[in-house]
Amino acid sequence: MFRSSINFSSSCALRRVDISEETNGNSHSCNYEELKLRMQDYATSGDFKQALYTLNFMGNISGKPTVYDFNKLMHCYFKSRNVSLQVLVELYLRMKRFGPSPNALTFNILCNGTLSSGKLEDAIFFVEEMHAIGFVPSFALLSKLLKKSLKLGNLIDSLRAFEIMWKLGYVPTGHSFNMMMCILSKAGMIREAYSVFSVLFNEGHFFGVHTLNPILWALCKSNQSYTALNLFYSMKKRGIVYNVCSYTALVFGFHREGFQEDALQCFYEMKENGCKPNVITYTVVIKFLCDNGCIDEALRILGEMEREGCDPDLMTYNIILRELCHQGRLFDIFKLIEIIDQKGFSPDSYTYAAFSGGLLKIGKVGYAYELLLDAISKGCNMDIAVYNIYLHCLCRQNRLREALTMLNSMIEEGFMPTNVSYNTILDGFCRENGVEEALELLDNIEWEAYGPDVVSFNTILCMACKNRNSVMIQKILYRMEYGGIKLDFVSFTCLIQYFCRVGKIAVCLKLLETIMHSGHGMAVITFNMVLDKLCKKGLIGTALRVFKNFTNCGFLPSTISYNILINAAIRVHDNFLVSQLLRDMYNRGLKPDGFTYRSLINGCCREGKIADALKLRDEMIDHGLTPDIAIYNAMLKAMLGKGRLGEFVLLLRIMILEECDLNDATLDILDQAQSKGWIKCLPKQ
Repeated sequence: MFRSSINFSSSCALRRVDISEETNGNSHSCNYEELKLRMQDYATSGDFKQALYTLNFMGNISGKPTVYDFNKLMHCYFKSRNVSLQVLVELYLRMKRFGPSPNALTFNILCNGTLSSGKLEDAIFFVEEMHAIGFVPSFALLSKLLKKSLKLGNLIDSLRAFEIMWKLGYVPTGHSFNMMMCILSKAGMIREAYSVFSVLFNEGHFFGVHTLNPILWALCKSNQSYTALNLFYSMKKRGIVYNVCSYTALVFGFHREGFQEDALQCFYEMKENGCKPNVITYTVVIKFLCDNGCIDEALRILGEMEREGCDPDLMTYNIILRELCHQGRLFDIFKLIEIIDQKGFSPDSYTYAAFSGGLLKIGKVGYAYELLLDAISKGCNMDIAVYNIYLHCLCRQNRLREALTMLNSMIEEGFMPTNVSYNTILDGFCRENGVEEALELLDNIEWEAYGPDVVSFNTILCMACKNRNSVMIQKILYRMEYGGIKLDFVSFTCLIQYFCRVGKIAVCLKLLETIMHSGHGMAVITFNMVLDKLCKKGLIGTALRVFKNFTNCGFLPSTISYNILINAAIRVHDNFLVSQLLRDMYNRGLKPDGFTYRSLINGCCREGKIADALKLRDEMIDHGLTPDIAIYNAMLKAMLGKGRLGEFVLLLRIMILEECDLNDATLDILDQAQSKGWIKCLPKQ
């Protein structure tokens, strides 16, 4: 197939070079050898027109020009620095049509020349032409074509080159094939990579586990870990011996998809099979354990790693440090910092970001500020992420002037502030000076090329909604519309919260529908907030209609959604609705939580159904939930009101055995029981 970029019309360059053109000099008197030398000189200098004219003039000599003269012209022309591939293609087509017929050397010159020029599609065209005419391209030529296309990252041409090689019975070198698997896998062409791999493997060709590893990694990175595992075991049965990279891919994939048990099983199977995990394997396991909050398990793996002689690197420590900070485990944090220092590691920007960011998250703003101030004063290497955390610390401490000064210092030191930097300052201004000054600052900031983003406007919009500043809300919405900034989920949520607070329920419902149909998705917390507002206003019917409409559209409610509706139904004594909601809740695979049981037990107690309340308490315990003091208080109060002395004493004894923490409400109930003389019947414990 010809390239679309080449024009094969009748107006080609060859037709413009006519034998009848005038020429200077004594061409007519030149002999064949002189003409050949002259043609070569013209071609080498890049003057294709004169070279072709001289070649045509050879036609005055019997039996000339030969195919070798054409070949020589092409060869010399490729040596010049002014090659037009189009005229060479047209010259080839002229040979093919009018003669002399191209020979194997013609194709080798054209193929090697186009390859050297980086014209892969044209090289493939000539290879295919060569094969169609009856010549067999050499392995060296096709191998060079495959390597060149792989080196340039041209996957389509690589696959075409491989297909030609395979048709001719050639097998790529191990290096080329491994590179091909790697490039295809990184490009997400997993099916193509596996197809090519299978073709060679089924014919008895295999270049080692390094060929298969890129496919395993690509599958695991694209959430197809179980497919990777099937491939892993399939190849293992056929004699493939995997290495640490293979197992690490599976561990990474399963952790990434949240299948921790499978990931750890692969990790321990790796060790059982005598394949020693390296620092990357351990770091992958530790990272995903930390991401899931399993810091104690991560620390255990770290200890195991050190005992087995695999030294953690700074990245491993940084990951653990970050999670320790998130969980506020200061003792472990300083112990780990000491270990990092003893190991001779110098904290990098990620270390400072992990440490200070974690401290900031748990509210230790002062600690984070002092840490970063010390690091900056010592001239430690910082990146923009660390500077943004430092700005956050300053703004959280209401030190806006220092934050602005720091912003200027960053620019002087070559760190261009990002939108995160400016949005942090905007948030600080909103908190300290109000939304009016924040909006003024937004207009005066020298933003990057794209200007303020949706986060910038949301920062001010959310504060305006919190302050119920309707004028500022209108200003922000107008500015967003004027600037082409579309509302996102955060914008809608802030507005819904605002309209809920001011009692404009109809607007809230309209915004909910807008979110649902705009493709933003909807967080269940926003949905629950509207349900709660409707129920508290006594609009249970409206709340139920909203619930049904959204769940029928595919929205997934949470246990809290049902709790809101169940609690509202209990308040109006609609037991049938309560039963319906519980049944629907179970049908969706949701289970009652402590709040559900508290609402149900409170409802039973208000209706004097103490036996039902006690059954619910037992059911709650059977499901692994612990009744809180509010539940016990409700039952004690109901028993006291109904004169159920025996049950009152029994329940109080249970509370004492379970070491429940009594609160003021409990003590008030006991005082009433004592005034009735019930308290004397209690056992001494």
